[in-house]
Amino acid sequence: MWRFFRSELLKLRKSPIWLLVFVSPALSTIFGLGMRITPEMEEMAWGMTYTMMAAPHGLLFLPLLTGVLSAFVCRYEHVGGGWKQMLALPVSRGTVYVVKFVWVMGLLLLTQCLLLAGLLAVGTVKGYSAAVPWDILVSSLVGGWVACMPLAALQLAVSVAWSSFAAPMAVSAIFTLPNILLVNSEKYGPWYPWAQPMIAMLSGAQQAEPGVLGVPPETLFIVILGSFIAFFLSGFVYFQRKMI
Repeated sequence: MWRFFRSELLKLRKSPIWLLVFVSPALSTIFGLGMRITPEMEEMAWGMTYTMMAAPHGLLFLPLLTGVLSAFVCRYEHVGGGWKQMLALPVSRGTVYVVKFVWVMGLLLLTQCLLLAGLLAVGTVKGYSAAVPWDILVSSLVGGWVACMPLAALQLAVSVAWSSFAAPMAVSAIFTLPNILLVNSEKYGPWYPWAQPMIAMLSGAQQAEPGVLGVPPETLFIVILGSFIAFFLSGFVYFQRKMI
């Protein structure tokens, strides 16, 4: 598996996929720099700036990026019979699928780290005097990353099934745009998988709900892990039986 992981790196290292992981953190950092912090708000400066940056990131950019990254990791295999060439090697289909999923999640983790770096840069430029709340920030960012697991699982399945590069991104957009309406809904928001990255990142920062990584237990185990298992197993079984 490690050799196949390295082969994926060789394919992706010269692609524009590395530029994509900077897009959302860069835009979010601009939002953070534009936020005005008065002296009275100094003690809450880190939390308020993080909320300003994490809201658009978790609401739109991160779910959309999940679809784009999933499409990119399957792009080369859909061109010139790449799937046949890859599966002719002594590697199982299960290994191929798992490694591609790990790559998507790894790139999303890099995006979260860059968002944290952007937040620290904003605080340094603005001269925040309060201590950095590392435990809250790391927990919230990891929570948002974990909440992307079901999205990545579904998007990878779509990317494997359809050779069109635009199709997975269209699916991602179709499911992400309703976030604007559903994320504030007490009835539907907590049960909508695409709303979970933002909910996890903000609830963890605000410590609004008890739970793991700022995510309420019922949301973590039913919505996030439940939908992840369903989406991942569906895509995994489909790839195992796919005629190539």
